Parts: sequence; C-alpha cells; structure tokens
Amino acid sequence: MSEGADRPDGMALWARARLSLTLLAVDPIGLGGLWLRARSGPVRDAFLAELVTIPLPRRRIHPAITDSQLFGGIDLSATLATGHIVLDRGVLSDPAAWVLTMAERCPPGLPARLGAALDRKGGCLIALDEGAEPEETLPPALVERLSLFVTLDDLALGDIDLPGPTPEDIAAARDRLPDVNLPAEAADELTVIAARLGIHSLRAPLFAMAAARAHAALFGRQTADAEDLTRAADLIYAHRATVLPQPETEETAAPPPPPQDAEADRGEDDGTLDLPPEELVLEAVRAALPAGLLETLAAGRERSRTRSSGAGQGAKRHGNRRGRPLPSRPGHPDGRARIDLVATLRAAAPWQPLRRAASPRNHLLHILPSDIRLRRFEDKSDRLLVFAVDASGSAAMARLAEAKGAVEILLAEAYARRDHVALIAFRGTGANLLLPPTRSLVQTKRRLSALPGGGGTPLAAGLQAALETAGHARTHGLTPSVVLLTDGRANIALDGAADRSQAAEDATRIAGALSGQGVPALVVDTGNRPQGALRALSETLSGTYIPLPRADAERLSAAVSAALD
Repeated sequence: MSEGADRPDGMALWARARLSLTLLAVDPIGLGGLWLRARSGPVRDAFLAELVTIPLPRRRIHPAITDSQLFGGIDLSATLATGHIVLDRGVLSDPAAWVLTMAERCPPGLPARLGAALDRKGGCLIALDEGAEPEETLPPALVERLSLFVTLDDLALGDIDLPGPTPEDIAAARDRLPDVNLPAEAADELTVIAARLGIHSLRAPLFAMAAARAHAALFGRQTADAEDLTRAADLIYAHRATVLPQPETEETAAPPPPPQDAEADRGEDDGTLDLPPEELVLEAVRAALPAGLLETLAAGRERSRTRSSGAGQGAKRHGNRRGRPLPSRPGHPDGRARIDLVATLRAAAPWQPLRRAASPRNHLLHILPSDIRLRRFEDKSDRLLVFAVDASGSAAMARLAEAKGAVEILLAEAYARRDHVALIAFRGTGANLLLPPTRSLVQTKRRLSALPGGGGTPLAAGLQAALETAGHARTHGLTPSVVLLTDGRANIALDGAADRSQAAEDATRIAGALSGQGVPALVVDTGNRPQGALRALSETLSGTYIPLPRADAERLSAAVSAALD
C-alpha cells in the first residue's frame, strides 16, 4: 500500500480519520483508544463499520451503566432460578474494545473507572462524543488516556469513498509490530515537541512513540523513520496542543556550522537515522488543526475543570428527566431498571402451592425469573420557555423589567426540573434573540442587565423568531413553549413596512405556523384594557390568553407556571 498523495480537504480528513483507526487496529492496547467527535449520521456509521478491524470483541457502554454491570456481580435472575448464587462477569472483566456512547454525558465517577481499566492495559476505548456545544466534551480523565482524536463534522458521503488498508494489511502490520524499533533519539525529540506545544502529560510522548511504531509496521518498515515520527506527532499532539509556538527566526533557527573535522569524519552512511526537524513536525501539527479548534478545545477543557472543581462536586445526578410512574412490566434486571418488589410478589403468589409441591427444596417462597416486574416511568424531555417580549412604545421598559424578573424567577424555580429559558425582544422593525436557551442564572443576569426599548411593534417578527427558536430547540431534544408578552398594537409588517393591516395578517399567519408545529403558547396581554385581537391571536395559536395589565414579575411567573405546567 502507498502512503497517500495530495487530496481535496474532505478526502484528506477522511484519510486521516481512517489512518487513526488503522493504527488503533494495529496496536489497540498501546494506543489506548480513540475519541470520535461526530453527530450521528451516515458518515459516522461508515466510520464505525471499520471497527471490525480491531482484533478485540466489542462491548457497548452506556453512560448510565452501573458498577455491577462494569465489574460483575450477582445475576439475580439466574440466582432465583437455580437457588444458588450465580455471578455475572462485568463488561470490564475481559479485554475488549469498549464503545462508550454519548461520552459527553459521562456522569462523575465513570471516567475514573474506565481510566483505571485502560491503565491496566485491559483493552481500548472508542468514545463517541455527540456534543453540539464546546462545553459538551469528553471528560479530561478520558482525553488523557485516549491517544487519537477524530472529527467527522466537515465530511460528506462523497469524501469517504477511498480505498483503505485491507484486513490482511492490518494483520501483517500487527505481526510486524513487535520487531519494529525506534531510534534512540526519538523519545527525546517527541518529548521536546510535546513541551513546545504546551502538552505537559508524559502519556502523550508515549502514545506518539507507540503510534510511530504502528505506522512503521503498517508500511513495512523495521525501524521508524522521519515520516513515521511526523505522522505520529500529527495524530497524537494536534488535539492536545494548548499553545502553538511561532516559527523560529533565521537567527535562532540557523544552527552553527559543524566543525570541518567532524564533517569530514562523518561517512556517507553511519547507520544512524535522520530525525525530522522540530519545526517540520510543529508545522505538520499546525496543518492538522482546523480553524478555531485549538481555542474551542481549550475552552471546553477549561469549562470541564470549572465544573469538576465547583461547589457541587461529588453530587450524583440520576438523570435530567422526570415523569410519572407507569404499570410495571416483566423484564430482566439490567442494573438500571428498579425491581417492583410488590408487583413481583403479587405475580409469584398464585403459583406458590404448585411450586412447593414440585420443588425438592423446602423453600417458603419460590420466585422465578418470569415473576420479576420492573418499574417504569414516562420520561419527559427538558422544557424550553421562549419569552417573546414586546419592547416597543412608552411602556417598553416596564414590560421588559417584568419579563426580566419573571425569567429569573422561573429559571430559579425550574432549575431542579432542568427547564431552559430563552428571551426574544421585538421592537422597531425586527426581533432579537437576547438570551439563547440557557439554564445559567449567571448568564441570564448578565444578558438581561441592559435591554433595548422603544420603536414600532413588529409582532410578526417576534412570533417568527419564537418559531425559529422553538424549531431549533426541538432538534436538540427540548420541548419548547412560547410566552408572548404584548399590548397587541402590532403596526410593523414582517417586511418592515408600517402597515397595521398587513402586520396583523402576518402575525396571524406566523401564529398559525406555530400552532401547526404543536408548540404550546401563552399570550399575556399587558395592555391597560384587554384586546380582542390578542384573544383571537391566542385562539390561532391554540394557546391560553391571560390579561395582566398590572403584572409584576412574581404574578407573571406564577401565571406562566400555572398555565404551562
């Protein structure tokens, strides 16, 4: 196989991603694993299909996995069926390629458990990171132990139709790997380069040496050369870099000429290997970094450190969903679902006389796996309250102050329910998203500290902004609800023209679109007198109409909670 030629950007990214996975298949234990940052889709599916090249059994791990499932424990169903204790081996008991789904949602404690398993060289980990925001990233304990990083966000299906190494190539490389050597100076060279990139962990140079050996084995070399070391530094260091040193000036970069006698004593080939210059390797790492990736990853690491060192450290989170209990159902205990003891005993009770007569064991209670009932709940997704506030006219500042207070009160009360809040202000000829969906009280107070007011009333623009925000929230798994605060005097059409009739028609049309999307809505009439037009608008929205001419923040938040809960 060849080492590749110049390709278009997308194909080069896919070739880089495939090379990372190929090196992991050659040396899965030595490289530890791979961090895959990509949303679910056909490109990620095509990449995951290549996991078959890793010579380890694959075991999937969910962020909610329990310790008994990880490390093993009592198999309750088999124990009840046989009458004696039956132990079940955990996921981490045997070497495997563990695939961690939704890795960005790892609860505290799981990264440490997985890290300990990787430190024991018991397998490798493929972490599937689907985070959409910079703060949604892999825990540092896993980033430290996974040598390779792959992102597929900028790839299309047309970029992945490239020939790769065959399973026979990978198997041959795996056989050659124990005989591949590294130059004596390689460790020093890779360590110095890591330090210049701001990488302070010694795991990174060790991973780079393992990657260089795997790369050399893949291309049939018995000793790693400059190309192997450069590619290894590119793949291992690019996502770990915290600084990018500037290229050295000519004065500092030019080495002093060697003494004449030393130059004369050097033969044509003295058996040593020419290592790549540091600047060449650093340039390869720079080229591997997409625009803005360094700042994004650094920000994500800083947020992760802030969360891990906060006042709430150590508190366990059992989930961000709430729901009502449903009738229990038969099932096999998996460590996540809770057993409904009363329902289990109720299911087993009618069969006790027959089981006692048929069983040689003199047990008072005979429970079979088919008797076990598991508790169920109806989960609800996180809710988003989208406030669309009329910021026009002389009463704008009062309305905005009421909305600001209501948003802060609702967000504080909804924190335990993991609800989100967004704020849209419409005035003049358009609408602005002042507060994107958030649960952060600090961010809310900062964004709402100064709010604009005055101008016309573009009600249709406010409703359209609410519709767009609600649609975007649904793609992120949120359930949006819209709260409209206005006095109803719409006078600016959607195109910015001062036309009352067109403004009312546009508002009705957008309200129908919101209703068609099934978004719950609440219209709060803040005018001095109730407006029939707003009542009709609430009917078009299939929502609730509440006249609150003198509403303060507490009354407004109470009305919203009562109407939407």
